Amino acid sequence: MAGVWTSWHTAQYAMLVKARERGVMTVSACAAERCTGSYVPTGGDGRPRSRVTIAEAAAGGKGERVEVTVEPGTARAVRTGAAGILHAWVPFAGSLLLAALVVAGGMRLRRTAWVMGLLGAVLLGAAFAAL
Repeated sequence: MAGVWTSWHTAQYAMLVKARERGVMTVSACAAERCTGSYVPTGGDGRPRSRVTIAEAAAGGKGERVEVTVEPGTARAVRTGAAGILHAWVPFAGSLLLAALVVAGGMRLRRTAWVMGLLGAVLLGAAFAAL
């Protein structure tokens, strides 16, 4: 449950459309596991409006344009689209891998553990392949 809870804090912005502000971020600099860049809202006049930050793992590289949504009341951006959704669920994938060990060793449910472990590994692989 901790993996789901941790993942949901980011995944809700990447997955749910609601009335979230979406746009495009151009990565200009990366330091200390965060990247900053200019942000242009979708449907605007095409001019950068503000500077936002995003996790370095989700940003790609310097100069890259990334579709993002901005968390309400902050300058933190979350990547959207398939890559953003997969990246948001990485903590859940890790918890599946760890839980598979407990299920196999402690509960002796080997088939269930294999399924959990494989699902976690596939989700992690897909997340890193999408970025």
